[in-house]
Amino acid sequence: MLFTPYSLKQLTLKNRIVMSPMCMYSVVDQSGRVQDWHKIHYPSRAVGGVGLILVEATAVTAQGRITPQDLGIWSDEHVEGLRELTRLVHGQGAHIGIQLAHAGRKAVLDGPIIAPSAIPFDDKSKTPEAMTLQQIRETVTAFTAAAGRAKDAGFDVLEIHAAHGYLINEFLSPLTNHREDEYGGDRDRRYRFLREVIEGIQSVWDGPLLVRISAHEYHPEGNTPDDLVYYAKQMKAQGIDLIDVSSGAVVGGSPKVYPGYQVPFSEEIRSGAGIATGAVGLITEPEQAEEILQSGRADLVLLGRELLRDPYWPRAAAKRLGAELAAPKPYQRGW
Repeated sequence: MLFTPYSLKQLTLKNRIVMSPMCMYSVVDQSGRVQDWHKIHYPSRAVGGVGLILVEATAVTAQGRITPQDLGIWSDEHVEGLRELTRLVHGQGAHIGIQLAHAGRKAVLDGPIIAPSAIPFDDKSKTPEAMTLQQIRETVTAFTAAAGRAKDAGFDVLEIHAAHGYLINEFLSPLTNHREDEYGGDRDRRYRFLREVIEGIQSVWDGPLLVRISAHEYHPEGNTPDDLVYYAKQMKAQGIDLIDVSSGAVVGGSPKVYPGYQVPFSEEIRSGAGIATGAVGLITEPEQAEEILQSGRADLVLLGRELLRDPYWPRAAAKRLGAELAAPKPYQRGW
């Protein structure tokens, strides 16, 4: 199944291998603009045979960057470089998406940072300002404007970053959202910000729309997979096409990590909410990826660090699984 096509709305991926979004922290001039590094890094994985490449968390506001070295999509000045990036990837036979993000309280920047509530990530982190209703509206507008720029730049897929303790995840989590207004309290009120972000994006974007979630917060008072099934049902009702299922990073501490440790969460979201999912997290072996798909635990397999180590992982996977993978014409003599 790994090398069978998969459809997201009107888009058909040539296989089910997805490059997971991974921050490169490579914008050396702090402008948010695409650099030469990005133009080499992402098309290399397209040459290697990946079906869909998801560009790293890209900030919808300058204040929403994780670090000053992050990519940005908060200005029309960013569109030209992003358009060049999509052209290069398309030219090598892959599809490309972009992850729209806001770091919230996990931003490591000069100046004020914002979050649902004035709670720092840890005792070494800056205390964020609790967002006003006006700032919430402005941030929803920023996500909407970013989606419009992504469309202008030629991206095939958008992913909303609602995981890993960044801003949207901060609204969803009872650990980080202590608001007493319409954006905090029970699950429905905590979901309101994401609901409005989805609605805003859908007003300018009709292509495939994914959401990355943290399915477990590994804290006794945090969200569990049951909560994320509830949220995933809301996302499905809003027209989200696929949930990219990760976990953790809302608060400090690490879960026990082992090969495929997040795959059970993907399976739970997929069966519980009746929505397509992508599995991620220490998926390294072709047989492992194939089993995840064959057993119905996910619809797509996302690879992160393994594609940093080997841009041509799909080639090796095809050989191991006995699948046909066409070589780029210049590489046919050595493929």
